[in-house]
Amino acid sequence: MTPNSSHTVSQQDELSQSPAEPRWLVHSRLLWNRRRMLVRFTTISLLISLGISFAIPKQYKSSTSIMPPDEPGSSAMLLAALTAHLGSLGTLGGLAGGLPGGHSNSELFIFLLRSGTVSSDLIDRFNLQQVYRNRYRVDTAKHLARVTRITEDKKSGAITIEVADTDRERARELAQGYLDELNQLVMRTTTSAAHRERVFIEQRLHSVQADLEDAEMRLSQFSSNNTAIDIKEQTRATVDAGAKVQAELMVEQSGLESLRQIYGDGNMRVRESEARIASLQSQLVRMTGSSAPAAGEGLRDTAMKSGDSGDKAQLYPPLRQLPRLGVPYADLSRRVRVQEAVFELLTQQYETARIEEAKDVPAVNVIDPPALPEKKFFPPRLLLTLLLTCFSFACVSSLILARHYWSMMALDDPRKNFFGEVLLVLRRRFYSIRAFRGAAT
Repeated sequence: MTPNSSHTVSQQDELSQSPAEPRWLVHSRLLWNRRRMLVRFTTISLLISLGISFAIPKQYKSSTSIMPPDEPGSSAMLLAALTAHLGSLGTLGGLAGGLPGGHSNSELFIFLLRSGTVSSDLIDRFNLQQVYRNRYRVDTAKHLARVTRITEDKKSGAITIEVADTDRERARELAQGYLDELNQLVMRTTTSAAHRERVFIEQRLHSVQADLEDAEMRLSQFSSNNTAIDIKEQTRATVDAGAKVQAELMVEQSGLESLRQIYGDGNMRVRESEARIASLQSQLVRMTGSSAPAAGEGLRDTAMKSGDSGDKAQLYPPLRQLPRLGVPYADLSRRVRVQEAVFELLTQQYETARIEEAKDVPAVNVIDPPALPEKKFFPPRLLLTLLLTCFSFACVSSLILARHYWSMMALDDPRKNFFGEVLLVLRRRFYSIRAFRGAAT
């Protein structure tokens, strides 16, 4: 008889001595008999569990809370904009069904925080593909989604963002990055009526400003070429000056007749009076000017070029040219006044549109800003060590009991024969694979 068979027989005899004992007592007595092996394996598993728990890197969690605005009108327009921007009509279409009541913006903002646009920007901003040591961006995005937890409080509508990382500072920066990217995404995708109105008014304002500058330049050029500062005032001043010159001319002419009768034509006083009359007549002719336009030129071109063809030393344009200059001057002045009125009106509307746009864009209201975590949240080393040790103890105990029942089976037991065949096939397969690798090397 072999030692194994004698040992099996002794165990069978030992168990057959008390057939009325319950099964748990039999198992307990069997484990007690193998207590040294249990203690040895449990101690080894305890040390290995400690090593595993301390080998796992610490992870820190930073959290922030936000309250999205509750504006049904703006959220519907924002939803339409994001549908066109993100190209997710099916998902957002289902999301739109929950918008009519309650804190509808919360679900929308959660969708934005989990969108590929936000995750892609965060990957590029913090170089997460290298931090997480992933080859592909899709794996990096999945890793970021695993370490990020976004929840909503159904009662208040507040959204909590929790980000875990091995670096406490990076955890806080990632949580703040979610807020920044959410704000930027909302600002980029808003297409509200106030925004469209502000863009249109801004473009129109630039166009009107250019037209106003051109009209002012034309008026200033016209006034400079024709010395036309104010046609009405200049006409009044020129008429008054012409009347004075004409009155002086009439006085001189009457005085000349008297001097001719008294002294004759060759007298010095007569010649002086004739010279003054000629000077007054020449001055009156210059002040009066000619009303005929230049040949082949229009009215405005004549007015524009009259200053170049005449005497450039004149302080005012000729009296006969003032009505001709008044038409283009009034036209240019009217254009300037119209452009100024339009520019002032558009400026007021532009400021109003900017205020309305700022009101219409939904802003993220931060309740709790992300803070620097002080304590780790993972791994729980004590709990992990205890669980691994208990698991090892349970595995060793099960192995002892299974070995005991295996030894208690008869040699012709079908279950024993089946497991023997399975083990034989696995062993042959193992040796064949091992031999094939050895030949390949």
